[in-house]
Amino acid sequence: MQFTVIQRIMGLLLMLFSITMLPPLLLAWFRYDGTIEAFLWSYGITLVSGLLLWLPVRAVKKELRLRDGFVIVSLFWALLALFGALPFMFAHDTATFADAYFETMSGLTTTGSTVLVGLDQLPISINLWRGILQFLGGMGIVVLAVAILPMLGVGGMQLYKAETPGPMKDSKLTPRIKETAKALWYIYVGLVVLCAAALWLAGMTPFDAIFHSFTAVATGGFSTHDAGIVYFNSATIEMILVLFMLLGGINFALHFLVLRGRDVRVYWQDSEFRVFVYILVAASVAIAAWLTWSHTYPDFWQSLRYSVFQVVSMATTTGYISADFGAWPPVLGALLIIISFCSGSAGSTSGGIKIVRIVLLFKQTLCEIRRLMHPSAVIPLKLSGKVVPERTMAAVSAFFAAYLASFALIGLAIAAQGVDLITAFSATAAAINNVGPGLGAVGPATNFAEMPQAAKWMLSFAMLLGRLELFTLFVVLTPAFWRK
Repeated sequence: MQFTVIQRIMGLLLMLFSITMLPPLLLAWFRYDGTIEAFLWSYGITLVSGLLLWLPVRAVKKELRLRDGFVIVSLFWALLALFGALPFMFAHDTATFADAYFETMSGLTTTGSTVLVGLDQLPISINLWRGILQFLGGMGIVVLAVAILPMLGVGGMQLYKAETPGPMKDSKLTPRIKETAKALWYIYVGLVVLCAAALWLAGMTPFDAIFHSFTAVATGGFSTHDAGIVYFNSATIEMILVLFMLLGGINFALHFLVLRGRDVRVYWQDSEFRVFVYILVAASVAIAAWLTWSHTYPDFWQSLRYSVFQVVSMATTTGYISADFGAWPPVLGALLIIISFCSGSAGSTSGGIKIVRIVLLFKQTLCEIRRLMHPSAVIPLKLSGKVVPERTMAAVSAFFAAYLASFALIGLAIAAQGVDLITAFSATAAAINNVGPGLGAVGPATNFAEMPQAAKWMLSFAMLLGRLELFTLFVVLTPAFWRK
């Protein structure tokens, strides 16, 4: 383990992160909303901490190893939430540090769960900071750093592999990792700009349009209003958000290939994308039909409007609320939580298990059934016409088992603190899937403010676990990782 290399990069990344506090600081000064000192102190502490880490090892020029990359990514996300929580504490917008850390981790992991109340009355600079956290978390600030670290004498592929886990993580869009990271960020920022313009034209204020463009493309779900998207009461705004949530939930490699080849058919040629669309259409129509049948809404078209929005919001793990689905028939709320587990594409800003893994597990089940019927047959498992290596399937199966085990253990630990089972397990699902709302006491009409303090720390850990897709964090927590 090269601790001096890790220290040097951590210092550089913290200094980079401190720069993101300048926009809310300038807004606080311009609007004089009472948070100037909070952001000044936060900026100063973060910058000085980064300098103190970097200065003693600034001359170190060793090549970064894969093991170092895992440590940097895991440690940096945890520390990022620590320093990102400072503005909330200094501005006195949270009651405890656990609340501030929870809110920051929720933003950076694009979960969207909140402990803050009175969002409409929050200082505008604090709301901007919440939006910036989700913007950074959407593609990952570490991937952004990969684009510039090579210029500082640090290789980037190790960070990229650690930051973007999953069955397809070893593929690169361009031959050089720096160019790959730049391509991802150009697409990401381009979508954010388009979304902000569309929302502004649809009737949002400029600030709301910018904020919600940050949180829609990042599939984060934070809003500037306690009522969420219900506040705007606009079908046009809802459909714009549906479009950009979908774009955020699609593999960014597909966006790159479509732009490079100027051929939208690339989307439909991808099996994961097709399954994603099938799930969205089937769930939207089924929920709309149920809402109409149960007389929740007066007609099918109004039911369809709300079902489409909520299905896309939960399937992309954004977590926006256009209707209180906690007041819908209970089976529909449960269905939306289940959808949040298995939707979203690999290589997207979404959380959850990812569709490609679900598809592979389903195909593996069919292969096993066929092998039972034909014991002597050689039945390869294929995805998009290519044979899937056994090692990949073993990794997918292990991930699925670890994911469900983590969900069960964290849910039980929260329930042990006196939280009812529906609230405990839906809160865990909301955290580990990075989706935002749950059911029960953490449903769409409430938030996480009343959860026990210990539960908030557990849920913060679950958010990080889900954001790094388990193994990136698990490998660092394994004793064998630290042996020479």
